[in-house]
Amino acid sequence: MYEIKQVELAVRALMDEVLRPTGVTALQYTALTVLARRDGLTSAELARNSFVTAQTMTDMVGALERRELIVRTQDPAHGRRLLISLTDKGRTFLEEHAAAFAAIEEQMVSRLSKEERTSLHDMLNRCRAALADH
Repeated sequence: MYEIKQVELAVRALMDEVLRPTGVTALQYTALTVLARRDGLTSAELARNSFVTAQTMTDMVGALERRELIVRTQDPAHGRRLLISLTDKGRTFLEEHAAAFAAIEEQMVSRLSKEERTSLHDMLNRCRAALADH
């Protein structure tokens, strides 16, 4: 577990370096990437998928909405639920930073063979799935 935390901290430091000039945090960026994969989530769903508390997500949603990176709309099926979606500005933000984050990932696995990269990807997905079953 120590090694996983050390990798996380190293990646987080590099993410912070890329994002610092934008004013977007690494946690906010993560939420944006979740929405890029699964648009139209509630705040609670986004919190679970971003691995943050509901309170943290409430604050993040407000900040991202003020920056016009996301928008909340009423769920047509359940009038009291608000669904969160990326705006065009949010999609553009992710596109503008995709190369920098791809470079971080490439740096992280640069000492692994192609087979090791595939294996690492598979093992991490299985670990995540096992924890999600809890």
